[in-house]
Parts: sequence; structure tokens; C-alpha cells
Amino acid sequence: MASLPSRSRPLLFVALMILVALNLRPALSSMAPLLIRIQQELGLSASAIGALTTLPVLCLGLFAPLALRLSSRLGAERALSLGLLLLVFALILRATNNIPLLYLGTLLAGAAIGIAGTLLPGLVKRELPQGADVVTGVYTMALCLGGALGAGLTVPLSNWLGDWRFGLGSWALLALLALTAWRLSMPHPRSGIGGHTQLQHPKPRLMRSMLAWQVTGYMGCQSSLAYIVFGWLPVLLQHRGLDESEAGWLLATSITCQLATALGAPWLARLGRDQRPTILLLMSMTAAGIALLLLAPLNWRWLGALLLGMGQGGCFSMALTLIVLRTGTSELASQLSSMAQGFGYVLAATGPLMVGILLEYTQDMRLLATVLLVYVALATNFALLAGRQRRLELDTQGQLVTIAH
Repeated sequence: MASLPSRSRPLLFVALMILVALNLRPALSSMAPLLIRIQQELGLSASAIGALTTLPVLCLGLFAPLALRLSSRLGAERALSLGLLLLVFALILRATNNIPLLYLGTLLAGAAIGIAGTLLPGLVKRELPQGADVVTGVYTMALCLGGALGAGLTVPLSNWLGDWRFGLGSWALLALLALTAWRLSMPHPRSGIGGHTQLQHPKPRLMRSMLAWQVTGYMGCQSSLAYIVFGWLPVLLQHRGLDESEAGWLLATSITCQLATALGAPWLARLGRDQRPTILLLMSMTAAGIALLLLAPLNWRWLGALLLGMGQGGCFSMALTLIVLRTGTSELASQLSSMAQGFGYVLAATGPLMVGILLEYTQDMRLLATVLLVYVALATNFALLAGRQRRLELDTQGQLVTIAH
């Protein structure tokens, strides 16, 4: 499709970014409210059903490095289209009671999200470099909205359509809409054409940078919390005595509350000397939400969902914002995005896996809450380091340097 370069149409790019981002969480959040129903219908053990929450998160990390390889070969826009096409296929494939296909579709959905989610921060840095942190907040808000829709609508859709498979499979329509809009509205030059070579691998290796590892550690620990909530919060609440529908709506409410802080956290972070006070405030809200939902009397559950959502929305927004704030160029932002989401999501997979294993043997909410709060403490420690005013740059010899500013 012949069109003007995308950077002359920032509003169109932002609209397309929002539409794509809406599809990067329903594949994860839509499964959680149905886990017990799926487990009972298919006769799966707690560990087997837990794999449905752990394996896609692991694939997010394993396939994140592939995103930059695809970008260098195909161009970033074409690579993102490929990720969306894979997501459509995966969502259709997992809408089945055939156990191998259910797992394969779940794995492919994680791979597709890993590819698309890694590419978008670099594209934001390239297309809108002056407002990259604020636009990242908009992007994160769209991610949270997609997660809320997946958590809140999948059970009603399944009941309305008469089968949980149709409820899960219906999200393929939204992914197909995003793929069509992205493919038709964005120029799709191949790598090296149209000035888009900047998303290829830069020579410096970020794995030698302590700052890069600090951002990665923060991304991984806060993401582990997020995917424990996506995958297990409705199950934990059902073990506390709530029904499937209310548990799903509590998750949806929590994710909906993420919208405000996902958008507002980057603005708030601009007011201070660095990002540490903002992240500490958000982590405190997250910890309070966990305690209220899992340990306090159930009449505190809605306040707990609100605090957890507001804390987690801002924490994830700040994780993505740190990728663009801690890098001086779009090339470095793309590579840090690959590293932080690659290693970070592999680390994040340990959280849902641990909760799944524990639920095989115990339903002690104090123990389970302690696991979540340990991840809060780890994320906080990494945030105290990654939140300082530092930036990765290339010097005149092309060597990677960390600049304090």
C-alpha cells in the first residue's frame, strides 16, 4: 500500500499502536476465569492446568529475542504483522478440548505476544522520540484495557455462546481486526528500505551493562506478579469462597484500575528528580492490594482489587517507560526491550509456576501471599537501582557507556 511515511502521521501510529496493544493481554487474562471449568471438563491435574498459565509467559521471554532478528530481516512493520498473524492462528487453535492443541495454541499465543510486545517500544522510540515516555503510558493503558476485557468478558461470552471454547476463540476476531488495520495502514518497507534500519541489532552488547540488568530485573519481578494475578487470582479467590463469575469480575476490576496509573505514572515520574519515588509508591499499593485480597476479610476484596490494579498498572507502565528513558537511541531501546522482555519474562514465568506447584499441595493463603510479597520486595530493590537518572549511550567510537544526568 502506497502511503506517506508513518512518522508524518503520529496520530495514526498512536491509534494503530493502541489497537495492537489491546490484543497483547486477552490471550493471557481470558484463560484465568475459566481454569477450574477447563480443569474439570478435561480432567487435568493442578500442575497440568498451571502449565497453561506458565508456558505462555515463558514463551514471551524465549521469543522476545526473535523479534529483533525478524525485524532485521523483514523490517519492524512486517515482523509485527507476522506476530499478529501468529496470534490469530494461536487463538483459533487453542479454542478446543483437544489437550495437545490447547497447549500448542497457548504456547504459540505466548510466542506471538513476545514478538509483538518486544517490537512496539522500539517503534514508539523511533516514531515519537520526544514524547516516548508519555506515549508508552498510552500503550500500557491499552495493554491494561485489553487484559481487563479478556478477564471480564470471557465468562459471559462463554455462557452466551454456550461453550468455553467459543469464549476463548472469540478473541481471535479482535486480533484479526488489528492485523488488518496494521497491514493496510502502516507502510511495510523491508529491512534497510525507507530509513528503518535503526531497529537492527547495534553492535554493543547490553548484557555487559549493570543498568540494563537492573531494568531487566525490575521488568521480570513485576511481570511475575502480573502473570500470577492474570493466571491465578480468580482461582485463589474461588478457593476463598467466591464464585467463578465474581472472581473473574474482581480480576477485571483490578485490571481496569490499572488504566489510570498506566497512563498517569509516566507523567508523575516526570515531577521528581528520578523515577524511584513513583515506583516505590506504586509497589506499596501493590503490596497492600495483595494483602487485602488474600489475607483480609472478604468484605475488603473490592478495595484490594482497586489498590492492586492501580499499583500494578503503574509498575508495568514504569517498566516499559524505563526502557525508553534509560536509552539514548531507538536502536538501544529496541535492544534493551529485547533483553528486558526476553530475560525478564523467563524470570516472570517462575511466579505462576511456583503458585501452581504450591496449589497442588496447599491452599494456605498466608503462604501464597508471602510468595507474592517476596516478588514485590525483589522488584522494589531492582527499582531503587533502575530508577536512578542514568542513560545508555554510544560514544564516538561506538562503545556503550552509561551517562549520569
